[in-house]
Amino acid sequence: MLCLLQIKHMFADYYLQTPKMLSGRGEYLHWGRTQHAGVHAIGSIIVFLLFGTPWAFILIIAVLEWIVHFNIDYFKASYSDKKQLVPSQAAFWRAAGLDQCMHNLTYIAMVWAWVKFAT
Repeated sequence: MLCLLQIKHMFADYYLQTPKMLSGRGEYLHWGRTQHAGVHAIGSIIVFLLFGTPWAFILIIAVLEWIVHFNIDYFKASYSDKKQLVPSQAAFWRAAGLDQCMHNLTYIAMVWAWVKFAT
């Protein structure tokens, strides 16, 4: 399950983002980030369905993931904008790395919750 969530993350973050999702990310109420977090939630729903997870659990975990993902991405974008970070700076990559680490820890928490409450 953790491997499938990681693969889902790669596609949602690196293949399925649209220009709308990528522009203006430093503002909190951003429709593109809303959609991007939704793509992640839908991907996770598919992963949990593959494991026969009950719908009640799936809906709760998808909403929680959407909230967490939306906010992790906002804080990274806001910080990067405030510091005017660009890919040629080490701080840009530290921010990107922390962002990805937080998403990975979210998936570990999701799998833990699945083991604890849904199996």
